[in-house]
Amino acid sequence: MTAAVNNKETIKQLLGYLPWTAEMYYQLRQQYNKPLNSRFNLGELEKHIPKILEDISGVDESVKTTEPKSIFLFASLHYWITHASLVGLSLAALGHDVTLGYLPYEDWLTDVSAFDLRQQNAYARQVLSTAEPHLKNVSFLKITAQYRQLTPALQDIVTEVSHLDCMYTLRNEEVDEESGLYKFRMDRNARAARVAMDYFEENHPDVVIVPNGTIQEMGVVFRYAKHLGLKTVTYEFSDRRDHMWLAQDEEVMRQNTAPLWEVRKNTSLTNEQWEEIRALFSARQNATLWENFSRLWQGQPSEGGEAIRQNLGLDERPIVLLPTNVLGDSLTLGRNIFTKSMEDWVCRTLQYFLGRPDIQLVIRVHPGEMLAEGQSIVDVIKSVVPELPKHIVIIPADEKVNTYDLMDIATLGLVFTTTVGMEMAMRGKPVIVIGDTHYRGRGFTLDPYSWVQYYKTLGGVLQEPQKYMLSEEDVKSAWLYAYSFFFDYPLPFPWHLVKKWNDYSEKSITHITSPKHWQRYRDTFAYLVGEPIDWQQVVEKKN
Repeated sequence: MTAAVNNKETIKQLLGYLPWTAEMYYQLRQQYNKPLNSRFNLGELEKHIPKILEDISGVDESVKTTEPKSIFLFASLHYWITHASLVGLSLAALGHDVTLGYLPYEDWLTDVSAFDLRQQNAYARQVLSTAEPHLKNVSFLKITAQYRQLTPALQDIVTEVSHLDCMYTLRNEEVDEESGLYKFRMDRNARAARVAMDYFEENHPDVVIVPNGTIQEMGVVFRYAKHLGLKTVTYEFSDRRDHMWLAQDEEVMRQNTAPLWEVRKNTSLTNEQWEEIRALFSARQNATLWENFSRLWQGQPSEGGEAIRQNLGLDERPIVLLPTNVLGDSLTLGRNIFTKSMEDWVCRTLQYFLGRPDIQLVIRVHPGEMLAEGQSIVDVIKSVVPELPKHIVIIPADEKVNTYDLMDIATLGLVFTTTVGMEMAMRGKPVIVIGDTHYRGRGFTLDPYSWVQYYKTLGGVLQEPQKYMLSEEDVKSAWLYAYSFFFDYPLPFPWHLVKKWNDYSEKSITHITSPKHWQRYRDTFAYLVGEPIDWQQVVEKKN
């Protein structure tokens, strides 16, 4: 049986490089109504396109742009292709000239024969062609471009993104360039890069829109478009429904809130806004859902600081809380300022506290590790110190401990990019921020720029902790920033990646462009096609 399977795959590889073989075979399958044996699935998109096209015809002329732009959307993987198609069709409904570039991959870490990949490409082309002429499409699966030599700049982009892909996949910040995964990602990313060279030599869109824009082929296309000086937009989704994160000419996962904070920092929260942010954080602390946020931030309700102190066997010595991020997470990749990696920082900090038995170090492993495969930070710690002394405590990802209780008993917080640092500042606790996170440098955290500065700051806080407790004004500033990040920074957008078709059933293109609802979404769609984000206007709408 194994030999037969291997022979079949070998034949597929050979046929995959003969013109039209895969496409003809796909058409033959269609005649017999035989679906592809693949996880690459555009079925829901195919089902919804007729309804979307009907809705487009009902869009009021008053909402259509008087300055149409040529827009190039790029996506890889079927779920991003589906969402990008919906975005593209909505922009076409507003009068823009939209082209969707795509790669018909089912995932980012396993190979597929050239024959099967071309079948998936034929399938994608068939589905997407039904959206024409509103949404033009171009496959990035071009064999003819694969013989081109990458420019040095583009080769650097491919190398950078391939490193990030490996970190993201393996949850490991050490990349083995001899590994099969690294070579695989280099090959796939280089293929996308060569087609991008071809495409952008012949086409010069006004705007290039790419989901995420940090990793995989989408990271390559985004970086290359930016390198060419084209206007770029990236977008992503948090746990908040009916909203998106959006960035112009930078990676959205960098979460650059600086322009927003320049507007927000000199304002005050209204009574209603105070109620909103307090209610949100009460829900976060007590492991309950709040309004249109779909995520539980804690798996365990609060027990209180003293109860957690007893449960963990902690005494009255000062407690330093070090909450980790998930290794290789999108919100930690490329966030190093003076450290080699988050892993490097955790190890060196651990070594520092081995010599400080007067202080209790509590390392809270991110609960998100339970949802991710790959290396745990616990493995990293044990590789450095197999047997920890009693004054250093590790709380594994799956342990039923409420992080907010740990914040209450901590004297100091040490964070890489996790929002726990911001939330400790909201409690008036001093926090040293190591990574390039969105709330670093906002005035309520301690932000070293070198190892020497880090150790000096750490020693100073441990020697005189009361001296570093936040003032009332700094605490208010932290709360104001938290509101700004959770309520101002996400922009209204009708279709979340995860439940886009449920969302569309309630908020069709015709619905969102109606006089009653267009006021809510109009600005986001303008920003999506490159109109400068007006954070002043965003804030004013909240007040």
